[in-house]
Formats: sequence, C-alpha cells, structure tokens
Amino acid sequence: MTTTPVQREYFLDSIRAWLMLLGIPFHISLIYSTHTWHVNSIEPSWWLTLFNDFIHSFRMQVFFVISGYFSYMLFLRYPMKRWWKVRVERVGIPMLTAIPLLTLPQFIMLQYVKGKADDWQNLSLYEKYNTLAWELISHLWFLLVLVVMTTVSLFIFSRLRRHLSRHHEAHFSGVTWPKLSLLFLLLGMGYGVIRRTLFIVYPPILSDGLFNFVVMQTLFYIPFFMLGALAFISPGIKSLFTTPSRGCAVGAALAFAAYLLNQKYGSGDAWMYETESVITMLLGLWMVNVVFALGHRLLNFKSARVTYFVNASLFIYLVHHPLTLFFGAYITPHITSNALGFFTGLVFVVGIAIALYEIHLRIPLLRFLFSGKPQTKSDSAKALS
Repeated sequence: MTTTPVQREYFLDSIRAWLMLLGIPFHISLIYSTHTWHVNSIEPSWWLTLFNDFIHSFRMQVFFVISGYFSYMLFLRYPMKRWWKVRVERVGIPMLTAIPLLTLPQFIMLQYVKGKADDWQNLSLYEKYNTLAWELISHLWFLLVLVVMTTVSLFIFSRLRRHLSRHHEAHFSGVTWPKLSLLFLLLGMGYGVIRRTLFIVYPPILSDGLFNFVVMQTLFYIPFFMLGALAFISPGIKSLFTTPSRGCAVGAALAFAAYLLNQKYGSGDAWMYETESVITMLLGLWMVNVVFALGHRLLNFKSARVTYFVNASLFIYLVHHPLTLFFGAYITPHITSNALGFFTGLVFVVGIAIALYEIHLRIPLLRFLFSGKPQTKSDSAKALS
C-alpha cells in the first residue's frame, strides 16, 4: 500500500459529475411519468416513465462506488481526524446551507401548490416532525448518508488499513464478477430480510423520514461505498470495473427488465420492495462495469469544459430541485406536449441553475456555504477573472 499521490482519475470525476447532473432529467421526467410525485402532468408519458426508471435503477449505486473510491484515497492522504473533518465539512455544510435556502422555501411553495397549507395546524407533533424530515432533507438525502458513511468509515477504513499493513493488495486478486455477483445477491437478500422484519415488527418505522435516510439508505448503499474503497486499494478490482464485460452488460439488461416487471406487477403490501432490493443490488453492481468501462474509454481526458461541470455539478444539483418543482407547478400545466415540456424544463432548469452558479462564484460566503471549502486567494482571483 502506498500513500503517494495518484494520477488524477479524469473519467471518475466526469462520471461523478454526470451522475449528479442526471438528477435534473430524472426529476423533470418524474413530472411526466406514471409515478406519483409532488407535481405531475395531466397525462403521463410511457417513454419518459421508462427513461425515469432507467436512471433511478442504477444512478446512486454507481455514485456511491465513486464516493467510496475518493473517500479512501483521501483517507490515506490526511490524518484520521482531519480526514473526517474535511469530508464532513464538504458534504455537511452544503446540506445545512441548502435546507433554509432551498428546501424550506420549496416546502412552503408546495404547501400552497397542493392546497395543504391549512392542514398543517391539524397535524400532530410527530406528523409535523416527520413531514419536515422528509421535505427538508428531500433531495439532500445522499449528503446526509455520506456524513453517516464517513463517520462509520472511521472504524471500517482504520481496520482495513491495518489489515492491508499485514497483507498485500494481492489479497484481493481472487475477486471475480461471479463472486461479486453472489456477494451482492446475498447482500440484497439480507437487506430485504431486515426490511421485512421491520415491516412485521413495527411498520411505522419504515415511514419515518429520518430513520429511512440515516439507517435504511445507509444500509443499502454502504456495500457500494466499500466496493469503491476496494477499487482504490486493488488495481485488479479497478481493472475489473474498467474492462468491458459482456456478462455484466447482459446481466444489467435482464436486471432492468426484472426491475420494470416488479414495478408493474409488484405490490407494496407484498414483497415488492424486498424484491427490488435484490434486483437493484445486482443491477447497480453490473452497471458499475458498464458505466466505468464506457467512462474510461470516452471520458478519461482533461478538458476545461468538463472541469467546469465537475466543479459546478453539486451546486447545480442542489438548486435544480426547487427549480424543477416550480417548473412543474406553474409552467407544465401550460404546455400540452409532454416531450416539449420535458425539453423546455431541461432548458429552464439548467439555464437558471448555471446562472445562479455563476452568481454564487462571485460571493465568497455563498461559495463556502455551497462547497464546504474555505476560499483561497487563488480562488478569489479565478472567480473575478
């Protein structure tokens, strides 16, 4: 194991940015899908539903693999306490900033759009807390999960580093796609057992927003986070991800078909969610190969334009959600074509988000609050240039 700086992984930066930015077409297509959301078009679109399901089925699994990769890379660069502080600041400060500036106004707007403003006084204290947990965390949930994973990883990464000090990275040389697939099949089944047990013992806990984000989402995504860390440690595992695999591509296609069938014919009162956990565990794993292999081939280069969107991706993702809901509530009803509405929404949301990003670059306090990084003199010069 080495602590020397590694070569910049341009394709991983690009993939992470694209996965973040895919949240924009994902949420806009959600307006026009058959899925019930905060705002929906009058008539749903089958192709936008399919598009929405495709993005949703794998995006965050691959994202957490990349997060785990970079997290372990930084773990080797900083002392442990410094690493935790840096990582938590980078995700925690933007999350805490976005709650009063973005999701709170978004929540207030939706209360009036959906005609529920008068019902607030009739809710119990717990119902108010739980509603705020769901609505204020909202699309920021992955930042909260990253804070939890970073904290848990203080123990896991420390144990892993001690293990590697006694064993060489070749310890992972026997990892193959069949072995990983079997492991993630078992992990998906294990997650399903946990969820079903909670459903039997105390069903209301699964409707608790904070419990869902902190516990259930963390349990589901931490295997992908750890897989990313192992990819950084082991060149063999990383090569496995970046080398195209026909088996992974076929498996991903079949798993996505199973995902769609479960969405259509599954029942929430039966085993729909447990089945989905197994399917999306495997689908996410196989899509890591599909996405990494394509990204390594097509995106592994340095580009000023790509760097711009890599730097802007988190801010754009944070502000896109209220912009999308505003578009869905006030503009979608005036556009009769779903296709035209979808592409108009992309232009509307992306255009305003980029404009807001440029404005925030010129305000040091906002730059800090939305990035979690203190501004340097060189950063100030770049912002004003």
